[in-house]
Amino acid sequence: MENEIKININNPKQLEKLYREHKGIFTTAFNTVYQELRDEPAAQAWNERLNYKDESVFWGNKNEILFIVVAAFVGGLIAKMPSFLGVEYDVYMSKNIGFVVFPVLTMYFIWKQQLSMTKFILPLILFIGSAIFVNSLPYNEKSATFILTLMHLPIFLWAILGYVFIGGDLKNNQKKIAFLKFNGNFMIMTGLIFISSMFFTGITIELFELLKIDFKDFYFEQIAVWGLAAMPILSTFLIQNNPELVNKISPTIARIFTPIIFVMLLVFLATLIYTGMNIYNDRNFLLLFNVLLIGVMAIILFSLSELTNNIGSKINQMILLGLAILTIIANAIALSAISFRLSAFGLSPNRLAVLGANLLMFVHLLVVCYGLIKNLNGKANLQHVEAKIASFIPLYIIWAAFIAFALPFIFQFN
Repeated sequence: MENEIKININNPKQLEKLYREHKGIFTTAFNTVYQELRDEPAAQAWNERLNYKDESVFWGNKNEILFIVVAAFVGGLIAKMPSFLGVEYDVYMSKNIGFVVFPVLTMYFIWKQQLSMTKFILPLILFIGSAIFVNSLPYNEKSATFILTLMHLPIFLWAILGYVFIGGDLKNNQKKIAFLKFNGNFMIMTGLIFISSMFFTGITIELFELLKIDFKDFYFEQIAVWGLAAMPILSTFLIQNNPELVNKISPTIARIFTPIIFVMLLVFLATLIYTGMNIYNDRNFLLLFNVLLIGVMAIILFSLSELTNNIGSKINQMILLGLAILTIIANAIALSAISFRLSAFGLSPNRLAVLGANLLMFVHLLVVCYGLIKNLNGKANLQHVEAKIASFIPLYIIWAAFIAFALPFIFQFN
């Protein structure tokens, strides 16, 4: 590699090809021979490109910091509302946990993007209407429609955030994909902050216990609640102002876990067939099976969106195609099980919700597979597949809204 770099130091196209094919090896080799080539302008440019490091974290201007503090306070205030109103905490949070996160993040993007009032009115109406609707429902843990509403309402609130994120430009698929990527980065950053906070929490409680002071209850009731409510807005702020913090982590995680999940799903399906497990009559197994499908679907979509920006090799694309095919097989098994339960036990809120979600994922995966096959055959590019991913987002949102708001009335809140 060192000789290749020396020979092609003034051949930008070949150097770029070498770099893209073997980034790690290229970087090591270049740093080895740089002293010999340091007088070459091209070598100087590559040295800055490969070795420039900006380790500082940009914290924004004073106005933005003030906005984040106020937004975090608002989120904490919503989370602490049970204490002020004297209502049961678990009942309140089961209905309103989405309102702790999404309205605050929506406020941030409205402010950050300086959207007009016309773009602000619709999200405000939807948030208020959703809050009134869910809090007017009687708390009933035995009601399937009530539980389904609680599960699907956060997805609808997430969609409102997405609407603001893309600036209301519903036809722009690139902005929709950017929103999906933001969600992947958001989960990573929030997870890192949460893990760090738990470490800090453990040390703090142990220190006070050394002083024979029972600090635990006070800490979780008066401090941790505000901290947890502040995490989403803090994560978003860091991502928006310092995208380089997670831009390299997300694709790395996607590349590592895609083949691992492929092997896991292959072994799981083979074991399912070998053991003869009857999932048709096991409701809990079927529910867990669907959770697995949703998780794998998320990995596929996130991995594919990263491949478009990181020019993945054919091998990576083939692994992703294989994972998509395995997920289609698993989805088909789930659909057959749901169909059996529908024919055997009749229609219920849970079966209808799961059937609709599985049908959507099944069709979506078929479209993704078809696009990947065309891409591998040179008849399309990954941007085309990415556009197909974006086109399905509204369908998931419409289904979530139907389950959250319409299903309780259809089944008379049973």
